Amino acid sequence: MGGASEAEAPQRQTTVDALRGFALLGILVVNIATFASTYYGTGLPDPLANPLPERLAVFVRTFVFETKFYLLFSFLFGYSFLLQKEAAQRAGRAFAPRMARRLLGLWLLGVAHAVLLYQGDILTTYGVIGLVLLLLHRRGDRFLLGAGIALVLATALLWAAFSALLSFALGGGSMDLRSAYAEAASALAAYRGTPMTVIVQHLRELSQIWWLTALVQAPTALAMFFAGFVAGRHALLADTGARLPLFRRLLAWGLAVGLPGAAFYAQSALRVDGAVRDFLGLSVTLLTAPFLSAAYACALVLLFRTPRGRVLESWLAPAGRMALSNYLLQSAVCAWLFLAYGLRWIGATPPLAAMGIAFAIFGCQLPLSRWWMGRFAYGPVEWLLRAFTNLALPSMRKGA
Repeated sequence: MGGASEAEAPQRQTTVDALRGFALLGILVVNIATFASTYYGTGLPDPLANPLPERLAVFVRTFVFETKFYLLFSFLFGYSFLLQKEAAQRAGRAFAPRMARRLLGLWLLGVAHAVLLYQGDILTTYGVIGLVLLLLHRRGDRFLLGAGIALVLATALLWAAFSALLSFALGGGSMDLRSAYAEAASALAAYRGTPMTVIVQHLRELSQIWWLTALVQAPTALAMFFAGFVAGRHALLADTGARLPLFRRLLAWGLAVGLPGAAFYAQSALRVDGAVRDFLGLSVTLLTAPFLSAAYACALVLLFRTPRGRVLESWLAPAGRMALSNYLLQSAVCAWLFLAYGLRWIGATPPLAAMGIAFAIFGCQLPLSRWWMGRFAYGPVEWLLRAFTNLALPSMRKGA
């Protein structure tokens, strides 16, 4: 998370930040499903998702958004990691201590975010696996790309094996879902209760899902860190006009591999026949989602070369420059809308309405980000993280 360095070339900064802003939208569309329903991620059918329009909304969310946008964001984190290193070198400062403090700052923000607002926080994961990239960033391109491919393959195979073992253990039967329904009802009561019951429920769920983060998000995000860092070494996004044939080829391959995997995953999410198929769908999407994430990025890069695309880029880039602030603001707004901090809409908002709310929130963030970045050098949380990273208070005003 976090905006690009002020020392970057303007074209590179705009492209990277615009992609990051686009990734924020996809992340919000997925995250808001957790705020809206305690059935999300349990393998249980949501009673509010029975009508056909709601089922179509669930299909669109799983097909287009789930497992793709955090990968794109992770790729951009790796790319910006290289830019941070170059900025430190230009400033004559030691990079490793600075980045270590930055990662610690992200981790601390993530802990507060996970406990108070959203238990699906990604910042703590970034803070930990970012240390791995820091330790390995001097290794060659072949090693980093090979390690990334190995991480994706190993993670996908792990969940495929888990699906096969679970299928064997059940012997063709179905799982007892009574306890899962009871847990969903208990979580709903906690999230509708008081701010303190919300925090207690977050702590309870964090103690239960940490292994899922460790076996799904962490290895695949680290793989994208490696890919983004290598792309940064070659300044892939610095002069996109010189690489249009490459982006077109990547787009074609990304769609060819990513779309069938996304369709299989979305279909498995709509079926209600136990966790076995869910885990198999997860395995398939973990293997193919990086291709579709790459296709999204390449499609946007090509679009940014057109007149209308440049207008879109100019709106997305400010949101991406203050991505950390926007990410936390999204969670704060959703916590107020859905949890006991405010309106308590959880359990009463069907998937289609939740998706519409996500687009509305992001639609408000675009002009707000543009207004803020027109007056200030950093987003508010970026300013705080930069002060912690550099152990000095930067000037907030632009041009100071």
